[in-house]
Amino acid sequence: MVAKSLDIKLAQLHADPHRCRAFILADAKDADMAFGIGAPGRSPENYTGEVRFRTLAEWRDIITEIVEQGLVDIMLMSASTNEVLTIQRRIFDQSSVTPAVRVNDTTDIYIVRGGKYAQYPSLPFRSATLDHIQCGHLDCTAEERHLGANLGLYSITFNNDPVLDREALQEYKAFRLEAERKGFRHFLEVFDPNKPEAVAASCLPQFVNDMIVRSLAGVTSAGRPLFLKIVYHGPQAMEELVRYDPHLIVGILGGSAGTTYDAFKLLAEAKKHGARVALFGRKINNAENQLAFIRFLRLVADEEISPEEAVRAYHGVLQRLGIKPHRSLAEDMQLTRNIMSYAGTGRVISLPPGVASTRTYAVREQESAGNGNCQCPNCPCQRNQLSDSGSHTDARPNGSAANGPEPDFRKMTPAEKVAYNLAKWRRILG
Repeated sequence: MVAKSLDIKLAQLHADPHRCRAFILADAKDADMAFGIGAPGRSPENYTGEVRFRTLAEWRDIITEIVEQGLVDIMLMSASTNEVLTIQRRIFDQSSVTPAVRVNDTTDIYIVRGGKYAQYPSLPFRSATLDHIQCGHLDCTAEERHLGANLGLYSITFNNDPVLDREALQEYKAFRLEAERKGFRHFLEVFDPNKPEAVAASCLPQFVNDMIVRSLAGVTSAGRPLFLKIVYHGPQAMEELVRYDPHLIVGILGGSAGTTYDAFKLLAEAKKHGARVALFGRKINNAENQLAFIRFLRLVADEEISPEEAVRAYHGVLQRLGIKPHRSLAEDMQLTRNIMSYAGTGRVISLPPGVASTRTYAVREQESAGNGNCQCPNCPCQRNQLSDSGSHTDARPNGSAANGPEPDFRKMTPAEKVAYNLAKWRRILG
């Protein structure tokens, strides 16, 4: 078996959490547990006025291509796709990519045509069993547990409701105990509340941070998640959580597709303030060319190219391949209102306009403006903004790539970086 990049990076992050710049990138191809028929995305064969989706087989072929590319660290799938690709086709055996499965499907991710589930407070539910994820059938033997995935995403939504939240935590506890018995690892996704007016908009980031810390305080190392997947609520909330426990590795979810610049800028800003994982689903799946999009996500994550340079270079690749972009370059360089919930409603994070970095982020809930500072009564939150530079400013990785050494990007001009990456994609794609 090939060493998994996820395990290598986790070891590096825990060995030196304050200075390590390693970054874990995941592709979330588990949307069939949420969207149904439309999960694989639009087919390139659709015609004007027609909505035509990729087939499940086409979607799994794309997953296979991305795993073969080897630039993501985790491929997140449904249990059924995991059975086909991990257990039957064995596509991960000679890959550095780690297979993972969504282990629960709470009702707030049921985004089906004509459905109203996302309008109601989340209720816990699990379709998949750990045995089916690990070996494809009930009651795996000890020898069979390595056949499938051994990593899962567990999702929880806190709604500031003692009955709902207690039930959600009881289900999470039951999962953790089963996972520990069966040697199954997990990472924890914490969505923002989906119950209307569950938490004041100004206090939402602090509520989520406190619920994460409170919920894991009673969990020892054997049952703790490898890392978190949460909404990015801006620099102050991210730095607060990272500073509290540097070994609680924090990752961000990507949310809705948005522009290419939305994706690249979100990743760069979140990493700047302490995030070390990004899980992008729709942002990758809706890209004009997923392999090229992931290549530039990796370059941004490894700090070898800026978000602005990455967008321009990505459009250059599309032009070279003869692929019509969804937007013009000028339109794709815009930051839009990024919806950060599965259903496409709720909290909105607006990243700062322009190329320059700033400490001020507008945090909105639907159309209501909030200032991002905690104003809830009796709240111990720190209201002083943290340093713009953050606390992680040491040396970056050496820039080596899977296909051999690359030049020192720190010494290259923006134009040289763009030219280099365009030339590299010409060599790769012909």
